[in-house]
Amino acid sequence: MCLIHQIGGAFTRHPHELSSKLSQKAADLIKRAYDDVDPQRLVDHHVHIAGIGAGGTNAFVNAKMHSWAHPFHRLKFKVYMSSAGIEDEQHGDAQFVERLASLVSNIENHGKHRILAFDKHYRRDGTVDLDKTEFYVPNEYVFELAERFPQLFVPNISVNPYRPDAIQELEKWAARGARVVKWLPNAMGIDPSDPRCDPFYQKMKELDVVLLSHGGEEKAVEAEEDQKLGNPLLLRRALDHGVKVIVAHCAGLGTNEDLDGKERPQVDNFNLFMRLMDDKRYEGLVFGETSAMTQFNRAGKPLHTILEREDLHGRLVNGSDYPLPAVNMLIRMSPLIKRGYITAEEGESLKEIYKFNPLLFDFTLKRSLKHPETSRRLPTSVFMRDPAFGV
Repeated sequence: MCLIHQIGGAFTRHPHELSSKLSQKAADLIKRAYDDVDPQRLVDHHVHIAGIGAGGTNAFVNAKMHSWAHPFHRLKFKVYMSSAGIEDEQHGDAQFVERLASLVSNIENHGKHRILAFDKHYRRDGTVDLDKTEFYVPNEYVFELAERFPQLFVPNISVNPYRPDAIQELEKWAARGARVVKWLPNAMGIDPSDPRCDPFYQKMKELDVVLLSHGGEEKAVEAEEDQKLGNPLLLRRALDHGVKVIVAHCAGLGTNEDLDGKERPQVDNFNLFMRLMDDKRYEGLVFGETSAMTQFNRAGKPLHTILEREDLHGRLVNGSDYPLPAVNMLIRMSPLIKRGYITAEEGESLKEIYKFNPLLFDFTLKRSLKHPETSRRLPTSVFMRDPAFGV
């Protein structure tokens, strides 16, 4: 368990202690992070909810995560529980929400956090494949949480387009105010370029619903054929229907086939994402999202490029990908300091903030980042809701 907590979370500091126990330097760094921020417009677009169904949530995780017969999956589940502050697996659903609500409510200017439903893996014939379903979070559950904590959360639904009732499910929740559909194609079995998705895209366009889709490699997926579904170029079909698409993580991990190349060479997913961003046809339609981009395994060319390309800053939105900012092994300040994105003093303050509140840490870190050569930072607009965008 000690090893699991070292990898995961098991924080000894509490969010409510931050105001009284934080050093002055760390407090000043947080204060600077909120310069020019309108708390009424502040938004985190990418916050996960998870559970095992305890308390009637109807959420679940893959059966492999419950058994040490599958050590990789079981260990991964234990690490996520640790990072999310879950001490008792049988009460994990409630403890996950309690911890998240505590983190957000103890941030003075917290804004809204868009919590994500997560649909099952469906085959193209419309049947469910539970063996490939990593976890499931019902749309009903995120709506219930948003109604319970209206000052903290906004619900994002998840609808697999291969579901037989996909259109009806989309219409149902859009009528209740849903504005974003979350996909992780690699894990849900969705080929975004599949003509079977056309009716779903048409309905999304009609309802003015935005697609938040994972881009690039997904660590939860093992099969190569599933990783191919994270190719950003597959999202062109949605864009060609006029659907607004937010590409999570700016597709900053892994490689995929260059579908435009004659020999179809392997190309960085980030380069394929940038091809979409640079395509004049998709201006105002395709957006990048910053979640996980400061993690040690991603903080290379993608992070450098989004800081450098100021012409694209108006098409970036912020996300934390919680609980990943609370996974200890993913959080390292030294690579960011070495590459000049933050100073050593800022790094020490950020590590201090992390001990109290990893969500506040994630926001403060991204607000502190600067391009090593130009010292340019991500503008405040990246972190605030754009009325023209609608979410």
